[in-house]
Amino acid sequence: MLKGKHIVLGISGGIAAYKSAYLLRLLIKKGAEVQVVITPNGKEFITPATLAALSGKPVVSEFFAANTGEWHSHVDLGLWADLMIIAPATASTIGKMANGIADNMLITTYLSAKEQVMVAPAMDLDMWKHPSTQRNIKTLKNDGVIIVEPGSGELASGLSGKGRMEEPEKIVEAAERYFAKSATMAGKKILITAGPTYENIDPVRFIGNYSSGKMGFALAEEFASRGADVTIVAGPVGISLENTSIKRIDVTSAKEMCAACMEEAPKADYIVLAAAVADYAPECVADSKIKRENTDGMTLKLVKNPDIAATLGASKRKGQTMVGFALETDHEIENAHKKLEKKNLDWIVLNSLRDPGAGFMKDTNKVTIVSATGSVFAFETKSKRAVAADIVDTVVG
Repeated sequence: MLKGKHIVLGISGGIAAYKSAYLLRLLIKKGAEVQVVITPNGKEFITPATLAALSGKPVVSEFFAANTGEWHSHVDLGLWADLMIIAPATASTIGKMANGIADNMLITTYLSAKEQVMVAPAMDLDMWKHPSTQRNIKTLKNDGVIIVEPGSGELASGLSGKGRMEEPEKIVEAAERYFAKSATMAGKKILITAGPTYENIDPVRFIGNYSSGKMGFALAEEFASRGADVTIVAGPVGISLENTSIKRIDVTSAKEMCAACMEEAPKADYIVLAAAVADYAPECVADSKIKRENTDGMTLKLVKNPDIAATLGASKRKGQTMVGFALETDHEIENAHKKLEKKNLDWIVLNSLRDPGAGFMKDTNKVTIVSATGSVFAFETKSKRAVAADIVDTVVG
């Protein structure tokens, strides 16, 4: 799984840095190409000469080369790498990562990383247990960082407890698991809908909803990061995609979204319907702006929009997996099961407006994933990118 992969190995200043030499050697033996980025304090524990000899590459530590003034581009490293592993990651480095404090080459490389990032913490047991460290770890998890939990045992302080950097062999196994999971999506075609739809009343007014599109876009980024071929059909949202390989189709109304989905759906292996599609649209749309002074009031007659989930579910082919979303206020699980059956879906991602971390226009979400076979998987409140990873893990298996 590691043969030919580009890996940035970040090393921060802790006694466990000596293990990084073993980790580096294992990655090289597995066929990976490794670029080491080390903090200034990290060089106090292990020399760049050792790491350069093992990797076959000059070690990057400073923003500029001392003799030539050559700039070391953290952006180029972020584009080059397939995976970034930070081992050891001290409490200080974890804190800087969680809060975007870019005061060394390692953190700026992390902040520029478009690839998956994996962190192996190493510190004394009390530092590991401290609320600030645990808060920072939670932030990194919510940001999509994979945490390789530290082990328990004798520490450099002479104390015994949790805080030892995991053994290099285990970190390599974690990297292989990540690439194995990514390989399962290689070549798979994914269709995702996202955002609201706007249904025109006249050229300047519309019926809409508060959907931001963040959940659908997070799913598109997550699938694409695992090697899938992703198309997103997006309602009117102000979100940009990080992954340039994702095909984006912008639409406004439910009819436009339905037409785009019908065009793309036959090619898709997975269809994820995360958009908040308007159920109704005005029967008549005025050609020009309706002037308030010319009317005593306004009465709108609404007609049903096409049901995109039901339409695609009716034409679902063998081997195709469909995932719907449901935002409920009561009888959530019961309503989810009804929707699964009625629309021929394989999975429902259920939100409840009673959960403070869920709903429209939030950066977090709290979901329960329900399968057509009756399985129910409940998750805690997380960032929408972390929720996207949970959804992909669950529906792909």
